[in-house]
Amino acid sequence: MSFFVHELDPIIVTIGPVRIGWYGFLFLCSFLLAYIFVKINYEKKGVKLLSDQYESFMINIMCGVMVGGRLGYVLFYNFSYYFENPLRILYVWEGGMSFHGGAIGVILVALFFCKKYKQDFFALADPAMPLVAVGLGLGRIANFINGELYGRVTDLPWAVIFINTDPEMLPRHPSQLYEALFEGFLMAVFLQIVLLKSNIKGLIFWLFIGGYGIVRFLIEYIRIPDDLPMYQNGLLFGFFSMGQVLSIVMIFSAIIGVSIAVRKRIH
Repeated sequence: MSFFVHELDPIIVTIGPVRIGWYGFLFLCSFLLAYIFVKINYEKKGVKLLSDQYESFMINIMCGVMVGGRLGYVLFYNFSYYFENPLRILYVWEGGMSFHGGAIGVILVALFFCKKYKQDFFALADPAMPLVAVGLGLGRIANFINGELYGRVTDLPWAVIFINTDPEMLPRHPSQLYEALFEGFLMAVFLQIVLLKSNIKGLIFWLFIGGYGIVRFLIEYIRIPDDLPMYQNGLLFGFFSMGQVLSIVMIFSAIIGVSIAVRKRIH
């Protein structure tokens, strides 16, 4: 059986000492799409923000993603290494971002913004969630192009051989594309539909949190886990990957959040 041989170049173009990669390019694309379409969703849901407030909000969100994602990777996935080499925390070009850390960073930034400008957190968060999912999808496509975060060995006809990044050069699950589809684009469509049909404040936010947690938890079973000292046979403490542990927290938080949101709507 012939499999797709991954020979994609993670660099789009090199101009002198500057290299423009797919990851950075698609991150910028996701931010621009969010900037355009979150505003449209706000108008549809009657959210009132001044132009300068909206621009400040979006820039702060981008910073929250970047700083939270990096610190989340440091704390959740490789703390001992960065504790011994603290300056390498700044070496973002070497890779290492955590979705869960980015999510925490965004939530903290958004809470601070809402307190400063006296806005309702869920009123701002709900219309933004479909675009967050789109950004996730684009990020996972970048992971695929980079040949990182690939899955376990398989003989399925759509398996991929990552010859530039997999030392074993075996056919593997393109787990990045699974995540792009289910955490990203299908999630975005689902959330946008619910957003337009529902007036339950906080529902979209918690559906995204729970939906991501469920998909990530399941896909972790076919994705190669990070090489961490506490792993036993590829699993954290012999049971779950770090991604699954964090996703379990998201799932239970979402169950509680959706229950509270629905209860408030009923009463």
